[in-house]
Amino acid sequence: MTGNVRGKDLVGKTIVSSEAGKRFGEVADISFISGTGELMNLLIENATPHIKELKLQKDRQERFMIPFSSVKSVGDFVIVNSDDIV
Repeated sequence: MTGNVRGKDLVGKTIVSSEAGKRFGEVADISFISGTGELMNLLIENATPHIKELKLQKDRQERFMIPFSSVKSVGDFVIVNSDDIV
């Protein structure tokens, strides 16, 4: 992923797969390692059936977690590579 994007700019954006354009939900929050600031996961709200098929881990609030490493680009949408998610 290129460019500088602030975490708060991601919140509320729709997450879409790069392969098939499937909508997974919206970014509710971002988890990170407090000591280093390394971004770990996108926490998802308004999850769609497409993301439920992936059987992802959930956080304590039952939100699906997509590894930040799967993010390919950020613009109007957050584009993720679904092959990198699982």
